[in-house]
Amino acid sequence: MSVSISPTAGSAASKMSAQEWRASLSLSSIFGLRMLGLFLILPVFAVHAHTLPGGDNASLVGLAIGIYGLTQACFQIIYGSASDRLGRKPVIIFGLILFAVGSFMAAAATDIYWTIAGRAIQGAGAISAAVTAFIADSTREEHRTKAMAMVGGMIGLTFATSLIAAPALYAWIGMGGLFTLTGVLSVLAIGVVAWVVPPAPPRAPLPAVPFREVLCHRELLRLNLGVFALHMAQMAMFVVVPVLLVEQAGMPLAQHWQIYLPVVLISFVFMVPPIMVGERRGKVREVLLAAIALLLLVELALGTLPYSKWMLVALLLAFFIAFNVLEALQPSLVSRIAPPAAKGAAMGIYNTTQAFGLFLGGAVGGWLSKHYGPHAIFWMNAAWVSVWLVVAWGMPAIARRSKPSQTLEEKLTEELAEQA
Repeated sequence: MSVSISPTAGSAASKMSAQEWRASLSLSSIFGLRMLGLFLILPVFAVHAHTLPGGDNASLVGLAIGIYGLTQACFQIIYGSASDRLGRKPVIIFGLILFAVGSFMAAAATDIYWTIAGRAIQGAGAISAAVTAFIADSTREEHRTKAMAMVGGMIGLTFATSLIAAPALYAWIGMGGLFTLTGVLSVLAIGVVAWVVPPAPPRAPLPAVPFREVLCHRELLRLNLGVFALHMAQMAMFVVVPVLLVEQAGMPLAQHWQIYLPVVLISFVFMVPPIMVGERRGKVREVLLAAIALLLLVELALGTLPYSKWMLVALLLAFFIAFNVLEALQPSLVSRIAPPAAKGAAMGIYNTTQAFGLFLGGAVGGWLSKHYGPHAIFWMNAAWVSVWLVVAWGMPAIARRSKPSQTLEEKLTEELAEQA
């Protein structure tokens, strides 16, 4: 028994369906919420910490910032694997509940130790792997990069929004208010998952895949190294970039949004053409390598050139173009390469390495800045990105898609028919 696809169905398949748009947008917003919990406190917490008992200890302050990424890294694989077995929605809702509990605990903290505990529980709601696997389940292959681009764009926008909004919000509602805000948004996100995100299409039964096979998969390892290097560079850079804008460009913190907002928005425009070329002409590998090379050039320039306002603006724009392209392409490639029965586990490993990159970027970047100055951070980033470029160079070419695929429902029907 076979299922044919009519010309009308094929034409419809060439565009994202309403359900694919709904799933991609709603799940991207939930992913952005997770990153908001990390990014929102970055511009203000070091100052606020001095008002807390124990907050004069720089190591404890760094731990309060970084433990979020550390506990995320510890739980991503568990949550991703659980979502393969128990379903995506239940795992995401459980993680959002933990995130809300941690947010409210941090909001009520009276010393640095309770803040650390709240941040740890926030990070333990590690739903990123389940969310990205859910996006992969809910989109066809030719549209998956678009969906992942929404996630990458959401990360960039959340990061820029945090840098812009955090000082004003902190002055208005305080640190407790910031944590309460993220907790309330998490509760609202539970409603989004339950009632707005469409159910994932049913999947044909698939044989179990050994975890070791996913962990040691050669091409997935390349992508895992890449997301580690990318987010380590991102977090380490922004340990010192705000300081450089103040000291070298003469811009007070309250004016930094005048740079971040246009830079991020313009970068979204410039990220689209290379992604479209890569997908339509079978040049994904070349676009990926070009974006890594651009990232390397940014780090080398920041490590060697004299700083000025417009030089920093130009390099930030180049950084965000490369960052957004890589944030769109890499998780899309993970979802394509991973065994279908283990997408959650593969995304769990991928997001674990991402979280370790965020954690180490902040921790190591702060230490290097203190002892050796900002240039040392950029040279460290350049070294990691160089390793990534060498490793990624061996990636095989990714075939061009010759025609739009079936809708998810049609594909499932055909799989079940073949089994029958």
